[in-house]
Amino acid sequence: MLSGRRLDLIDPSPMDIEIEDIAHGLSRVARWNGQTTGSHSFSVAQHCLLVEHIAAQTGHEMSKAWRLTTLLHDAPEYVIGDMISPFKNALGVDYRDFEDRLQRAIHLRFGLPPVIPPELKKRIKDADRAAAWLEATQLAGFSEEDALRIFGPKPELARGPDLEPLDAESCKRLFLKKFEEFQRN
Repeated sequence: MLSGRRLDLIDPSPMDIEIEDIAHGLSRVARWNGQTTGSHSFSVAQHCLLVEHIAAQTGHEMSKAWRLTTLLHDAPEYVIGDMISPFKNALGVDYRDFEDRLQRAIHLRFGLPPVIPPELKKRIKDADRAAAWLEATQLAGFSEEDALRIFGPKPELARGPDLEPLDAESCKRLFLKKFEEFQRN
């Protein structure tokens, strides 16, 4: 990693994980395999910020720990990249186990429970699906009909953001700023 850490991908240690490496990697991994509009790719880091924003709008209070867990929901992708769900499913359970081990190490590194409570997992999944719907229709050329078929109903948000892909450095700074906000007592 750029931090100088050596991360064992088979048996990741929380001690080898740095938030700067996560932010750096995620801000450079393109969602939708880079097939989005704009001058820059829509990054996984920007997606994580969007999912956290959507999850926080649901009307139920979220602790800083839950918001941080939501922000880090795709953190393993800083190492393994972003793969579409059908491809992950085709790879099978071994890939999911690998991804889960890395996610648990990330959670432990930042003082989060290694296993996400079911209520939060559902909330993150719902926000993730809403973010995918918005990204698909605003950035990836999907019609609303296609998004409805693939991602479900149009998300009902208090305010749906207009998505504009950010450059990697700006996205990295925003991601780190949000992380620091959740780390403060």
